[in-house]
Amino acid sequence: MQQLSILILAAGQGKRMVSDLPKILHRLGNSPLLTHVLTAAHQLEAAATRIVVYGHGGEMVRAAFADEPNVLWVEQAEQLGTGHAVAQALPLADDAGVALVLYGDVPLIQSETLQPLVDAARQGQLALLTVELDNPAGYGRIVRDDQGQVQRIVEEKDATPSERGLSEINTGILAVSTAKLRGWVAELRNENAQGEYYLTDVIALAVRDGVPVEPFTVTEPLEVQGVNDRRQLAELERYYQRRQAERLMRDGATLLDPARVDIRGVLSTGRDVVIDVNVVFEGTVRLGDRVKIGPFCMLKDAVIGDDVQILSHCWVDGAEVGSGAQIGPFARLRPDTRLAAGVHIGNFVETKKTRIGTGSKVNHLTYLGDAEIGTGVNVGAGTITCNYDGVNKHKTVIEDDAFIGSNSSLVAPVRIGRGATIGAGSSVSRDVPDSSLCLTRAPRKEVTNWQRPVKTKKL
Repeated sequence: MQQLSILILAAGQGKRMVSDLPKILHRLGNSPLLTHVLTAAHQLEAAATRIVVYGHGGEMVRAAFADEPNVLWVEQAEQLGTGHAVAQALPLADDAGVALVLYGDVPLIQSETLQPLVDAARQGQLALLTVELDNPAGYGRIVRDDQGQVQRIVEEKDATPSERGLSEINTGILAVSTAKLRGWVAELRNENAQGEYYLTDVIALAVRDGVPVEPFTVTEPLEVQGVNDRRQLAELERYYQRRQAERLMRDGATLLDPARVDIRGVLSTGRDVVIDVNVVFEGTVRLGDRVKIGPFCMLKDAVIGDDVQILSHCWVDGAEVGSGAQIGPFARLRPDTRLAAGVHIGNFVETKKTRIGTGSKVNHLTYLGDAEIGTGVNVGAGTITCNYDGVNKHKTVIEDDAFIGSNSSLVAPVRIGRGATIGAGSSVSRDVPDSSLCLTRAPRKEVTNWQRPVKTKKL
């Protein structure tokens, strides 16, 4: 099979974004625009050579993708048009294969849409992706002959009034023999209104040389929509989120309002999951069967077991939650929290780097950090683990079946033994033996006939 070289043009400045950030680093679904294009290219053909032509903000772009494997980078120092950009990438492409041209600011292109173009190119055709628009203003028009064959593409600034009336436009995405593309690009001239080297001019050159031009029309215009300003970015974000929501519902999840769920990463769901409104998912999140997520929750890089209920206004970040657990409302699970089955985490409870055993309950107004908590433990309201001495973090261990009274301070490092009871209001800084009661309250003191201080009136 002929080697596929994917040329991704990503050198534009994006002046209309009104930003110090290069356009391709602006985010859609919480990932840079270029990330979406690179992902589609990889999904299309993992063995393809991916070549990115970058320009404005080059150092920032390269730094943002330093960990991206198997990408070749080439700089377009002067932005002289799309044909000029392709010319910079072609030395890295395999002449014996085919080339596919994509754009770093067209983030929602799908590998399924691109595959027919690559197949046609491998059969000796020039495959061109087009789209019909109700309002084609600003785009290059597809010019066909009386038999409907594509003859050329004309940019709007160079088009005649009749050509401007055409509604089929060029997306800029094409696939063709690399060797033929190299020859045509060498022939390009900048004798046009923009003074640029247009890649679109290769269509007429292909017709001249008898290379069949095969148009493929995409059905959803937003899939090939480029991002030129923040309004377009917001429009694509909504389309992207709608597409994610539709996928979730096809997979068996119930979204109480599909327009008010945002997926900014990768979300997988089990059967009969229910997600309420204004829930945001970031990073990689996995939901088990019959999970229920209340409104106004944020889940990031989390694993949620079967039959878990997360009530409203919870933040779950880098945590694993066991089956049958109940979280919230207004709970915060921070990174390295691990909850076993049946754990209850209540309102205004925060955990960090903490493991909690099966059936334990932490129901109210509590902070647990750097802690290991056994099974069947009850932690009362207002309890905190004092884990930080200003320099180092220390561990608190609470063994099985312990009972921690309300408003207790556990000063780490400390161990609370199995079945031990901590009286409410205690400050515990030494280990507590198994099955014992620990009280550290100050003795009660009463002063009779106490007179409160009285302010003296100013004269």
